[in-house]
Amino acid sequence: MNPISTRTVVLPLLTALAVVLPGAASRAGTVAEYPEFPYPSTAYSEPYRGQFHFSSRWGWMNDVNAPLYYQGTYHLFFQHNPHGLAWDTMHWGHATSPDLVHWTQLPMALEPGVHPGDLWSGGGVVDVNNTSGLRTGTEQPIVVFSGTNGVIVHYSNDAGRTFQTYDGGRKVVTPAGTSRDPKVFWHAPTARWVMVVWSDAGGNGVELYTSPDLLHWTWSSRYKADWLFECPDFFPLAVDGNASNTKWVMTDASGEYVLGSFNGLTFTPEWSVPQRMDMGRNSFDGSFYAGLVFSNMPDGRTVQMVWMPGNSGSTWTGSASFPAELKLRTFPEGVRLTRYPVAEIESLRTSSASWTSRTLTTDPATDPLTGILADTYELLAEFDLTGATASRFGFKLHARSDGTADRVVVYDRVAQMLAGAAMSPVNGRVKMRLLVDRGQLEVFGNDGRVSLTENIKFNSATTSQGIRLYAEGGSVKLVSLQLYRLGSAWAGGEPTLDTNLAGIWTAVRGAWSDVTGGKQGTAASATDIFYLSSQTGTDFTYEGDVLVVSGVAAALTFRSNADATQHYTATLDTQAGVKLWRPGRDIAVNPVPIVAGRTYHLKVVAQGSNFKVYLDNGAVPVIDATDTTHVSGRFGFNVYSGTGLLKNIRVNATSFRSNLAGPWSSTVGTWTEPLGGKQGSVVGDGFYLSSQTGTDFTYEGDVRVINGGLAYGGAAALTFRANANATQHYTLNVDTLGMVKLWRPGKDIAVYHTPILAGRTYHLKVIATGSRFRVYLDNGTTPIIDATDTAYVSGRFGLNVHDATALFQHIRVSP
Repeated sequence: MNPISTRTVVLPLLTALAVVLPGAASRAGTVAEYPEFPYPSTAYSEPYRGQFHFSSRWGWMNDVNAPLYYQGTYHLFFQHNPHGLAWDTMHWGHATSPDLVHWTQLPMALEPGVHPGDLWSGGGVVDVNNTSGLRTGTEQPIVVFSGTNGVIVHYSNDAGRTFQTYDGGRKVVTPAGTSRDPKVFWHAPTARWVMVVWSDAGGNGVELYTSPDLLHWTWSSRYKADWLFECPDFFPLAVDGNASNTKWVMTDASGEYVLGSFNGLTFTPEWSVPQRMDMGRNSFDGSFYAGLVFSNMPDGRTVQMVWMPGNSGSTWTGSASFPAELKLRTFPEGVRLTRYPVAEIESLRTSSASWTSRTLTTDPATDPLTGILADTYELLAEFDLTGATASRFGFKLHARSDGTADRVVVYDRVAQMLAGAAMSPVNGRVKMRLLVDRGQLEVFGNDGRVSLTENIKFNSATTSQGIRLYAEGGSVKLVSLQLYRLGSAWAGGEPTLDTNLAGIWTAVRGAWSDVTGGKQGTAASATDIFYLSSQTGTDFTYEGDVLVVSGVAAALTFRSNADATQHYTATLDTQAGVKLWRPGRDIAVNPVPIVAGRTYHLKVVAQGSNFKVYLDNGAVPVIDATDTTHVSGRFGFNVYSGTGLLKNIRVNATSFRSNLAGPWSSTVGTWTEPLGGKQGSVVGDGFYLSSQTGTDFTYEGDVRVINGGLAYGGAAALTFRANANATQHYTLNVDTLGMVKLWRPGKDIAVYHTPILAGRTYHLKVIATGSRFRVYLDNGTTPIIDATDTAYVSGRFGLNVHDATALFQHIRVSP
């Protein structure tokens, strides 16, 4: 999308609102604070905030990018500015959903200063057969395309959690003229990937390229069309469901489209003048713009989401349309594209009412909706025009007692138009379907022949929640009418807690909220509060990162009943240490010092009546005790007399694996334990040190720089022979500037130059014997470094991160 035009429109809006976002998000390009998300929590209850339309928790959103499906999860990427309410410094936001309805926002997929190039719009695919050769583990690569005046490839090998850039950001395609918005798909008949890229070389149009591997592209043709401006999409659809009669749809950001044929190299249009798939305001300052269809759909549907620019509120700008299935159907005027809401919307229906076989007249007494109130809802209606005398009929939405309404959707029988869009009756009948949200209205006529996407600021006050069905100038037969109230897809908020625990969560006393980094609870003085999952367990490993923000204690609770009157709880207590307790009994206490403001990793292994509690990845439990009171129950959290933060909560999942003794301690940075290892995010140098020391040994592990600076690199390292505050140490790192380095404060002992890629896992090993250090990379048999230094004889083992976010796993030491 062209950002300059958008900035011209939106910046005055930002000035008028005079809104400044909270300071939770870092400035663009601050590598060590990547990922910037999550932001402070919201219940998604602000005025005009869509209850079943996706919008970012905070900041600006525009074009839909790279929508795709991968192994049970729908991924939505989008143009995003997390730092303000206007277009600026584009990032790729990221959200996922199990059902196209309930979305969870994730960390930034692509961020300036971390990923090279202009991070503007583009598409994405799942490389199921690893044609690119980019796969490094068991996950199929997710490959996305971005950039301006040339296409840059970014890819993920961890199911979209993090992205790396291919070949340092080298442009794999460079069209002539100004270009942007690449869309890629697999073309089965030719067994090739196809890319379409908008460019203005010789006028508006798209360049088409083909590739066997997503990385090496060959130009094949150009489709020139003055109407086709930015954000192209290109996909096949069967006409009337007949797979033997398939046409290709070429569309642009505005939703204008033409049909034609495609032989794998060249698109041949059947029309010279495009049609519009949606009759809303189809511009960057309108209500329908820059949509894409999902890639890799599991059921063969063609599903589209579109940016709705006109929705905004106190802390966000922009939303997405509700997902719509696209089809081609034959009408008297020819083959046309239809849009219709996906069936998954039915999961939000909370109540319903229906009416059949009524005659609607100018008399308000014939309106079946009289006295009914609704805020967010769906209407489905069918009218029989046989013998109708009404000139117009339709719905008044969010109507008030004084006769006014926020929006009127009307069918003009004489002009044969629905809400201003041409729509002829089918077999003498007219169908309407309306999706009414707090800031969005989507109207579908005759099963999607007409689509109208609008942003409306609906007044949700009870006095403004009326619905009216009316007729003017005569009567019309109402064949059927259904009203479905729709609940919120956000279920009271959009969660920030990273956990594999299922279920509906229930608060037992206290104030619980989603905050940056996890779930936070605040308890009154001398009060216990709980937050319980519906998932239960008997024998398990239960662990997470626990922080006493202020006050006395925060804890993991397990084997609990529904109201937490029965439970076991492993507590970090700033007054008592680590404690295992149940109502009526302190089972065991270890007076280890616990400090407010520091994150600890707490783990419980429950086996029958035996409970082992581990702190900060220690190999030896700080508590080993027995109790026979509770056999099974719910998992959850506890806070006592203060505020606690819980995050990265796992049951029976892979966590940080190391044979080093704990407890561990950190010097600088944020050290947490997401699924897959120990993670550090650090500005400058930060260390995470075990209490175990060594003199001569073999020390090794898997290290990965998730994201590091482009100009100055980022590093992940094994540290050894360190003192308690890491002012003295040896450190062996992999650095994305292209080196493996052995160093100590004040001296680079040895450097081995080799490409080091962010997102790739490397196995590092050092054999320390006296003053000699031999370094091995990726299980090689010959050391890449063989050097000596006499500064330090013995000390602690640990981990190091420099100006990056990095992940560590399988850290072990042997004689």
